[in-house]
Amino acid sequence: MSSFARFIRPTIGAWALLLLIMAAPAPSLAQQINPTASSVNERQLLQEMDRIQGRVSIPDQRSSVLIQPAGREWREFRNVVLRWIGGVAVLGMLAVLVIFYLTRGMIRLESGRSGRTIVRFNTFERFVHWMTATCFVILAISGLNITFGRPLLLPLIGFDAFSDWSRWAKFAHNYLSFPFTIGVVLIFLMWIGGNIPNKVDLEWIKRGGGLIGHDHPPARRFNAGQKGIYWIVVIGGGLVAATGYQLMFPFYVSGIEGMQIAQIVHSVVAVLFIAAMLAHIYIGTIGMEGAFEAMGSGEVDVNWAREHHSLWLDQELARSGPNDSQPRPRHAASAAE
Repeated sequence: MSSFARFIRPTIGAWALLLLIMAAPAPSLAQQINPTASSVNERQLLQEMDRIQGRVSIPDQRSSVLIQPAGREWREFRNVVLRWIGGVAVLGMLAVLVIFYLTRGMIRLESGRSGRTIVRFNTFERFVHWMTATCFVILAISGLNITFGRPLLLPLIGFDAFSDWSRWAKFAHNYLSFPFTIGVVLIFLMWIGGNIPNKVDLEWIKRGGGLIGHDHPPARRFNAGQKGIYWIVVIGGGLVAATGYQLMFPFYVSGIEGMQIAQIVHSVVAVLFIAAMLAHIYIGTIGMEGAFEAMGSGEVDVNWAREHHSLWLDQELARSGPNDSQPRPRHAASAAE
């Protein structure tokens, strides 16, 4: 019995040592082959630090951020949500304008043309307007290309043409932003005095602004609709300019999260801005007879002014004095040009 004990004790000890040796690397091996271990650690890091960040030796420490959840939300917004907002806003406005034109048609001068004109906008005002408008059209087209160019334009023209077009569109978008911003500032300063809302605007809105039926509510130099466009240009233009420069010169004002917010604000305001300007362009061209002349030659027919801006016309006639109480004939205006 004593010999059996002497035999069994070393045997049990050897087996115990062997089991310890085999069990020692087991946790490390399990961690290496566990396919969900890295995702668990990533989720824990995101919950604790709101990002996954390492250490870098280059001066720009922002490059140490590898993953941040806001980036995924921003990508989803840019690739999905923004396209829906832009598509509904722009295409929806185009559909409304087409339906309105087919049902209402051009708003005609009911009293016909008088043959006499009155100055509505001077040369400087028209220059600022057309400079800003031209920059806006190019900025709108090049900006829409960023959101809709790849899914819509790329399949039609191919990779090489789309690459060249996008490169030049980017240059135009960046550089024309400066004269556009100057134009917005000048528009704000030039016309702020005539664009403060008042009681006349409420009456104009109640009567449909002359767009419905054949009513011609009184208005000063700018009616309620034009005042709305003015504030859209000033506020919307200011927002797209401020956020656009933040994107052009990144990280001077904020970090990556601020850049993502700036891009969201910039894009949403821009597509809504474009939709509003489509209505403005429609009224100023095919939507209303005689409206384009205000920014074309700077002069409008007296009957047009009487129907759409009667209070302004009366004020201008009263200001001209008894020696010049009548607007000049159209042929005289043409000769002066």
